[in-house]
Order: sequence, then structure tokens, then C-alpha cells
Amino acid sequence: MRAERILVNAGKTLAVLLLLVWSLFPIVFIITSSFKPGREIFAVPPQWLFEPTFDHYITLWQRWAVFFHGLLNSTIVTIGAAALAVVASTCAGYVYSRYSSRWLGASLLSLIAIRLIPPIVVTLPLFPIVNNLGLADTHFILSVLYATFFVSLGTVLMRTFVDQIPRELDEAASMDGATLPVILWRIIMPLAAPGIIAVAVFVVVFAWNEFLFAFIFTSTKAKTAPLVISEMIGSIEGVDWGVLFAASTIQLLPVLIFVMLMNRYLVAGLTAGATKG
Repeated sequence: MRAERILVNAGKTLAVLLLLVWSLFPIVFIITSSFKPGREIFAVPPQWLFEPTFDHYITLWQRWAVFFHGLLNSTIVTIGAAALAVVASTCAGYVYSRYSSRWLGASLLSLIAIRLIPPIVVTLPLFPIVNNLGLADTHFILSVLYATFFVSLGTVLMRTFVDQIPRELDEAASMDGATLPVILWRIIMPLAAPGIIAVAVFVVVFAWNEFLFAFIFTSTKAKTAPLVISEMIGSIEGVDWGVLFAASTIQLLPVLIFVMLMNRYLVAGLTAGATKG
């Protein structure tokens, strides 16, 4: 039995190590390659010991200034999408948690069903409408689209968190004269803060890296960082892999640091309701 237990533990350890290598190798390769001289990036065998250089970052700043404007656009759109999704998901989650009816139950199922529809199916019919309204190539339309895409998941998640808040708190506040907005702001939102942060993390990661919506609905003014990176790949001058990896590193680090800082709230969101009852 002891030998069997050792083999099982060794197998689990090996599986975890393989998963870590599979997940971390692309990130490590991109970051290290951004500091390598161009001729050493795809050298065979790989050059793990090298003299770091910042030439690729300098070239990125000089030749691709539009990339940094794209980062600013990504930041604006991501913050807007996260704020919209959090507000909408919290309000909807409260309604689904505190009220019940056949129609509410059916609408909740429809939210989940809509979430399963491929984005491209919704995107193409929307383009002429957005274009006629004059909203194409704006931060607003991207923020609304990203928030809308995640409201269904955020609503289900927030309902789970609100379910864990005793109804007696709502009733006591109502008896003291508190209105519904006051109850939401002073009672529900502080107690459901882990859920709100979890929703924000999901939306931030999605909005920061999203390509399809940005590709279809923007052209110049609201162009995001992933679009600029795609232009680097399709450059008529050929792909400068060092510059491409430098841009990818800069685009990766903010959301990576954000997720690491918010990791415990993300785990809480993923396990919400798992021990209920």
C-alpha cells in the first residue's frame, strides 16, 4: 500500500509539473526572447544564457508608437467594460436571488443559453446597426459589447454570492427606511465584494485580450493593443520577432500582475456556492 501511495503521489507530482511546463513555457519563452538579440531567438540549440538587450523595446517605441496608444485604448475599454459588467451583474444577481417566479427562472436559463452562442454569430448582424448609429470605432461600443458578453456569467456568479447574504439584513434595512439602491450600496455590495472582484477579474482578462470585436468594430481611434500586435505579424516589412515579443511582454504583464494580485478572489468566484447547504 505504501509503494502504491508513493507511485500515486509521484504521478500527481509529474502531472502538475507537466501542466506547469505546458502553461508557463510560452510565457517564459516570449519574455526571455524579448531580451535576446534577434539572431539568438530561434537559435538551435536554444540559447538559455545570453546577454540581455533592450534594443527590441527601443525599436518598439520608435517604430510602433501606435502600440502604446493601443494600450491606452485597451485600458479605457477594459475599465469601462468591467464597471458596466459589475453594476449590471450585481443588480441582476440581486433580483434573481431575492425574487422568484417562473419567468425569472426561464430568463436565467436563457442568459446561460445565450452565453453559449459563438460571438461571431452576434457580431456580424450588429455591425451595420452600430455603424449607422455612429458608434463604430469608439471606446463606448467596445465597453458595452464586452460587458454584455459577460453579464450572463457575472449574473449567475453574483446570484450565488447574494444567496449567501441573509435576507434578514435586507428586511431590517427596509424597516429602517432604506430604499433599494441604499440596500444595494450599503449592504449587498460590501458583503458581496469577493464576488464583485471575481466578476471584474473575468471581465478584465477577457476585455484586455479580446480580438474579434475590436477587429470588426474599430479601425483607428479605438484600436486596442491586440490589433496592433496582429499588424506587426502582417507587416509588409516582415515579422520582427524581437519587437513582436517585446510588445507581447508589455501587453501581457499588466493583466498577469492583476490576476496574481486578485488570485484569491478569483478562486472564491470559481468555488462560489460549492459548499452551500
